[in-house]
Amino acid sequence: MPYNEQLEERIRRFLDGKRVKHEAKRMMGGLCFMVDGKMCVGVEKNRLMARIGPDAYDDALTRKGCRPMDFTGRPLRGFVFVEMKGLNSDEDLAFWLELALAHNPSAKKSAKRREKKMEGRKMPTGCMQFIRTSAPNWPL
Repeated sequence: MPYNEQLEERIRRFLDGKRVKHEAKRMMGGLCFMVDGKMCVGVEKNRLMARIGPDAYDDALTRKGCRPMDFTGRPLRGFVFVEMKGLNSDEDLAFWLELALAHNPSAKKSAKRREKKMEGRKMPTGCMQFIRTSAPNWPL
């Protein structure tokens, strides 16, 4: 099991109960819940990932089970991991989900990757000549 499916279900129940429109996406070896197209919370291994914003960050780190999110080896300010010992009750989980949802409207969307299309672009000089001589029967 790559991530805690029971925690996933608890998050879904909370979001559905609050009628929060969300989308779950597999990423970073876990599952992220997107709200308004922005990463809000997630489940990674056996812990919650919450995007709480920089304003709530320092206070959040004082709570039980909370630590900086250091997925890449460097802490990312505004994102935290919460271990299961900090999520024992539904009230504990609700605290973190409410905090992440409160930050969501001010969170920035990540830049979408543009698909590279050759249509309408010029090929570098020499490419067409190489293609014509290498594969004369290919339709261009």
